[in-house]
Amino acid sequence: VRLFIVYNEILVIIFSLLFYVSVGILACFFYFHTANFLLDLFIRNSNKKFSNDSSIRAFIFIAPAFIILLIFILYPVFETVRLSFFDKYGRDFVGINNYLWAFNDPEFRRCILNNLGWLLIVPTLSTFFGLVIANLADRIWWGTIAKSIIFMPMAISFVGAGVIWKFVYDYRGPGDEQIGLLNAIIVSFGLEPQAWITIPIWNNLFLMAIMIWIQTGLAMVIFSAALRSIPKEMLEAARIDGASEFKIFTSIIIPYLEQTILVIWTIITILVLKIFDIILAMTNGQWQTEVLANLMYDWMFRGGGDSGRGSVMAIIIMIGVIPIMAWNIHRHREEQKV
Repeated sequence: VRLFIVYNEILVIIFSLLFYVSVGILACFFYFHTANFLLDLFIRNSNKKFSNDSSIRAFIFIAPAFIILLIFILYPVFETVRLSFFDKYGRDFVGINNYLWAFNDPEFRRCILNNLGWLLIVPTLSTFFGLVIANLADRIWWGTIAKSIIFMPMAISFVGAGVIWKFVYDYRGPGDEQIGLLNAIIVSFGLEPQAWITIPIWNNLFLMAIMIWIQTGLAMVIFSAALRSIPKEMLEAARIDGASEFKIFTSIIIPYLEQTILVIWTIITILVLKIFDIILAMTNGQWQTEVLANLMYDWMFRGGGDSGRGSVMAIIIMIGVIPIMAWNIHRHREEQKV
């Protein structure tokens, strides 16, 4: 009976998805077809000549996407900025008091330091390991298998990865059987097991290892594609001239892939600025592992919620992302000029 109920629920979910997708496709088709027809009809019946009808048509076609962008992205940004100047209920204006509280709060300052650590270590090591692995994997016959294994963590959600690594770091008391992989190895060498994720400073590094484990696969795949663009003649000429593989890697490959390195570093940096899932699943911010996104969640949704202070956290995260995005846009425009 239970299997029958589960089977029916799965069928209901599948048919519901198919229904809503079909309705969405039909609605888009109806909108674009009708809008195009009405514009053509208006132009034909109008006494004026429209030289910019293609621009009008383009505006009509992008209007739904613009409206969705306005409702779900731009409006929340302005509303978050507004709430950051109000009290916990969003009713009474308190000015910059929420911002003053944030910068005077020890937990907030701890979050800033933790986020800076994540920003310095995770993008750097993920990019480095991705480049090294991509370069080495192309030299061995089982490189494709190795790259597939390293890329696998990308298919796992951050929460799923946190659960997996929670078993790796799991701690049982001395004398008990250790089910955590790391402690099992430690105990096999005759050492005492450790509660790894409760050790300040080191626990942040252990959490960063999870993110590096996931993002190295992304970096490796992009670098594998970029390495194929390096002229083989250049590499062969360097080898003929007596250059070592290390010299080729540092003097040819890295400078040639400079733009790719910057792109990958930027992608991972933005992900790190928003890091939340791993912290929530592993420590929930305990033992000095709190980060800005988790602190924002705590203030916004827990303990009755405080929309003012939670919004301040969200604004600070957004401010951290803006310089990176602005730098990327500037760099893209400079490349377009070349």
